Amino acid sequence: MSYTDWKIPYSSAIVPPALLDAGYSPLLAAVLNVRGLGESEEAKAFLDCSDALLGDPLMMTDMPQAVMRIMRAIAMGEKVAVYGDYDVDGITSTCMLTDYLRKKGLDCEYYIPDRMEEGYGLNTSAIAALQERGVSLIITVDCGVTTVEESAFAAGIGVDMIVTDHHECREELPHVIAVVDPKRPDCNYPSRDLAGVGVAFKLLCALEGSAERMLEEYSDLVAVGTIADVMPLVGENRYIVKHGLKKLMNSPRPGLRALMEEAGLGDKRITATNVGFTLAPRLNASGRLGQASMAAELLLTDSQRTAADRASDLCQLNRDRQMLETDIWREALDMIGDAQPETPIVLSCETWHQGVIGIAASRLTEAFNVPAIMICLDGDKGKGSCRSCGGFNLFEALSACSQHLEGFGGHALAAGLTIKRENIPAFTEAIAEYYLNNPGEGEKTLDIDLCVDSPELLTMKCIEDLELMEPCGTGNARATLCLTRANLAAITPIGGGRHLRLTVEKFGHSYECVFFSRTAEELGIRCGDWVDIAFFPQINEFRSRRTVQLLVTDLRLHKSGLSDEILKGNFPICPETAAPSREELGLLWRSLVRPGGRICLDKTALFERLAPQMWDSRIAIGLKVFEELGLISLSFDGDNISVTCPPCVEKVNLEDSEILKALG
Repeated sequence: MSYTDWKIPYSSAIVPPALLDAGYSPLLAAVLNVRGLGESEEAKAFLDCSDALLGDPLMMTDMPQAVMRIMRAIAMGEKVAVYGDYDVDGITSTCMLTDYLRKKGLDCEYYIPDRMEEGYGLNTSAIAALQERGVSLIITVDCGVTTVEESAFAAGIGVDMIVTDHHECREELPHVIAVVDPKRPDCNYPSRDLAGVGVAFKLLCALEGSAERMLEEYSDLVAVGTIADVMPLVGENRYIVKHGLKKLMNSPRPGLRALMEEAGLGDKRITATNVGFTLAPRLNASGRLGQASMAAELLLTDSQRTAADRASDLCQLNRDRQMLETDIWREALDMIGDAQPETPIVLSCETWHQGVIGIAASRLTEAFNVPAIMICLDGDKGKGSCRSCGGFNLFEALSACSQHLEGFGGHALAAGLTIKRENIPAFTEAIAEYYLNNPGEGEKTLDIDLCVDSPELLTMKCIEDLELMEPCGTGNARATLCLTRANLAAITPIGGGRHLRLTVEKFGHSYECVFFSRTAEELGIRCGDWVDIAFFPQINEFRSRRTVQLLVTDLRLHKSGLSDEILKGNFPICPETAAPSREELGLLWRSLVRPGGRICLDKTALFERLAPQMWDSRIAIGLKVFEELGLISLSFDGDNISVTCPPCVEKVNLEDSEILKALG
């Protein structure tokens, strides 16, 4: 089980009549209602995603100064450099701004630092090299907001700088022509969660005076960068990404078209999900392995042949990255051994590849539910990638431990650092102490939108309509559904044994499921088991055949053995015998009185009818509480259980139940 707790709504799916009348399918209507959009006007406003979500770029602090300086460069014919980052956000930002300035007639070159040799952000050697090549203005994208010393160096050698960034600011900003960053404390721009490419896009809108023209030209790049950087897909980001996905489907630039073809997306509907999990890793592989220029060539070319060649190269780089990642992951597990870490994992090694450790750190946080920091050592220095979980703010943690670091930067959930080898033990101790005092949320909780209680919610039409929620991602998550008490009918390893294809049976229907990066042995499952599955519903297209498929995010064995003991009057002390909540007891009581006074079914069918979203053990406790209080009578005949409600029931006080008192 990937999550320590599932939060399941303890009620049947509520399908507002107003949304049905507006033409929405039952599943989409139920999900919109859960998201607080139960009125037709609210739902329409969210799904239509109007251009009112676009903010005025000139509201950003320093944007007017940035526009004036670039206009002067265009008028004077200066040589300009766009200085970016080596991740997807940085590469798309770099290519977008470079392409725009070149079309304005500027001599513009781009500079993306080498991940291994130079690391993140500006460095004085690169600035000096650009100045020697005649560059008089450097514009940063997706970096630069913390480079106070580097900006001072640039000014000292006669190079102007404009910083566009979206990372957290420090107390002192660089002394440059303009610092355009929505996270500046003095910036009142309404969308603070733009990606780096989003901030660069707003610069283009300000320069051009038309968001519409810039969306037509560059929304595909903005969408890819925003999705890859895991920015919230709400508000302005949602509007831009929605336009970008349409452009990717209809008229992408040659490089992205070639990459989609090479990655197997050529004939598929493009969503935020397959951009994030298929396109982004291939673009990211170039930066991770020190060849970011390969991705830049792909995105800037107008040649179909060059695009096809670079797309093929990127897919091969991604396969190389996957092999390196697997090797590092195994070494990290060996270092941890049998221990269960309770504070941030800090590991270091001389042989790890700097470009891949971030992915391995992410896998460690997922596996152990604590932050992970992996450091590549080179002599007496180390470069680290950090990943967080459970609401633990990495940026604040690194700030608190900065006396042990040479440098750091990033976000609450992901960051990078540089450190001397000799300081790693002290840093490990300091961040462990900080974590114990500021642990975040702790357990990994899976929030489930709906417990599916009818096959009518899983029809092809329902799932097709659910795609209207796109683009989905951070802030607008895909709808997570669950099935409880489903029978596991088939288990088939796929992808060389790394993934699973499952068949589950429920409501008299069979549903095909896919569970990535899990094996039957890890899950402890076998055919015939009763399971609960959490999933995203999707349409699978294979050889022109379209079927409903459940993309599993978590699976757990359905716990039913305890219920037999409880119904006999035995209450083993364990987490599953915690007292049901008032909400659960209310749900259970309403489902009992509905049929008219008597139900006689086998246990599985009975529990399914009463509350398909509750643990069997908690249903059994509820029945015993009702029996104790005289609300029902229970009788058993072989596998069948009869529940009878007396015709007249006096009001009772749940606090009088000795069972509930004993269970706390």
